[in-house]
Amino acid sequence: MRKGLFPIMSVLILSVLICFAVCLGGVSAQTRVYTWKMQSTWAAGAFEHVNPKDLVARLEEMAGGRLKIELLPGGAIVPPFEVLDAVHKGIIDAGHGWPGYWVGKHPAMALFSTAGGGPFGMEREDFMSWVYLGGGLELYNELLQKELKYDVISFPTAGDPPEPLGWFKKPIKSVSDLKGIKFRAAGMAAEVFKELGMSVVTLPGGEIVPALERGVIDGTEYHSPSADMSIGLHNVRKVYMMPSIHQPTGFMELIINRKKWEELPADLKAIIKTACMADALYFALKQIDQNSKDLETMVNKHGVQVFQTPPEIIIEMLKAWDRVAERKSKENPFFAKVLASQKAWAARVVPFRTAYNPPTDIIAEYYWKGVNPYKVTKP
Repeated sequence: MRKGLFPIMSVLILSVLICFAVCLGGVSAQTRVYTWKMQSTWAAGAFEHVNPKDLVARLEEMAGGRLKIELLPGGAIVPPFEVLDAVHKGIIDAGHGWPGYWVGKHPAMALFSTAGGGPFGMEREDFMSWVYLGGGLELYNELLQKELKYDVISFPTAGDPPEPLGWFKKPIKSVSDLKGIKFRAAGMAAEVFKELGMSVVTLPGGEIVPALERGVIDGTEYHSPSADMSIGLHNVRKVYMMPSIHQPTGFMELIINRKKWEELPADLKAIIKTACMADALYFALKQIDQNSKDLETMVNKHGVQVFQTPPEIIIEMLKAWDRVAERKSKENPFFAKVLASQKAWAARVVPFRTAYNPPTDIIAEYYWKGVNPYKVTKP
């Protein structure tokens, strides 16, 4: 009997050990803490850096401590414009940036960051609906993974507001006033400004104010009142021109090394996707609040003068963007593919918005006529 029981007992013990090991593995998959090192493209004090800070806090809270992210500002490990490459190579696990900074790698990056004219009249809400519902995000990851062969995955974390025309030594009254100005711009907006006769250089945010102080550039665009104020542009220039159509919208992004992404269990992946969408909404709301406060502060406390951009300049910018977009479409099939997708989406949502939404200009004039400090001084 004992000889007969021995192999049976051995099998039973082995089965118990296997089950115990499997159970332990299951528990560890649910309790393992994933630790990432992440760098943004933004300086520590820049308003844009608030977006990844909020996101990291949201992710850690939603993940119940199972995802720990060390967030570093631009330049901490690699220069800001090298964040995408660093994530791809595994130098950092994740990064926070903006597709416009990668335009030198592929022209289609501009269509996710600096597409002039909307594109095709889209505002931020229209554009982000294309990103999430119209195939835009799939096209962007196709661009990263198949066109550029980058081992990363990206999720939008904020939809960009329209950028002002920028900061100048004196008011810009016509397109001819722009010719010859040494100007900082980024993404494909730089090519639009070149079309208007400007001398353009691309600099990260942290280098703009020193360049203005040294006279390397005469003027600059950057992002928004809060972002512009956060890097000190109101201290070196007092003429602030707005609005503009060179960069009506776009998005900031969380870039994740694909191996790190694939290590995650399904629930943490879902948490990251959801947190990014939540942060995109939250940051848009925060921008409305903070931009309005900071523009008021710059005007009332720092002597900044806001001048309305003449309609002639807006029209010439649209024409310049159309020329740039046509050239890039002929040169690059993927650029043309993305632009066609945006145009098809805009053809439906822009006419709907213009017919459906109340006329905000008329309503604002009705309630705030004579008390808008940003439309008092015109060139």
